[in-house]
Amino acid sequence: MVKHIVMFKLTENTPENRKTAFNALNGMRGKIDPLRFLEVGTNFADSERSYDLVLTTHFDDRKGLEIYATHENHLPVIKIIKSLCSHSVVVDYEDN
Repeated sequence: MVKHIVMFKLTENTPENRKTAFNALNGMRGKIDPLRFLEVGTNFADSERSYDLVLTTHFDDRKGLEIYATHENHLPVIKIIKSLCSHSVVVDYEDN
């Protein structure tokens, strides 16, 4: 299994921006075939090191992640997230 985890720092961490980002990310659920698991969380901690949202996704293999990366239901979400965020970090790994 391949896990893809992305953390996002909103440019302006407002309730409206958190909701827009959360809904965009969560809206991919059930719309991308190789996407086996999707979870979106919003951060409650207030620290300098904190990011505002996290996306956790699971795929059967690397090919599934590649399909997801360019999927027609993922690309509009990337655009929305990029318009709201100042930074993001990602980790992709295989969980055997």
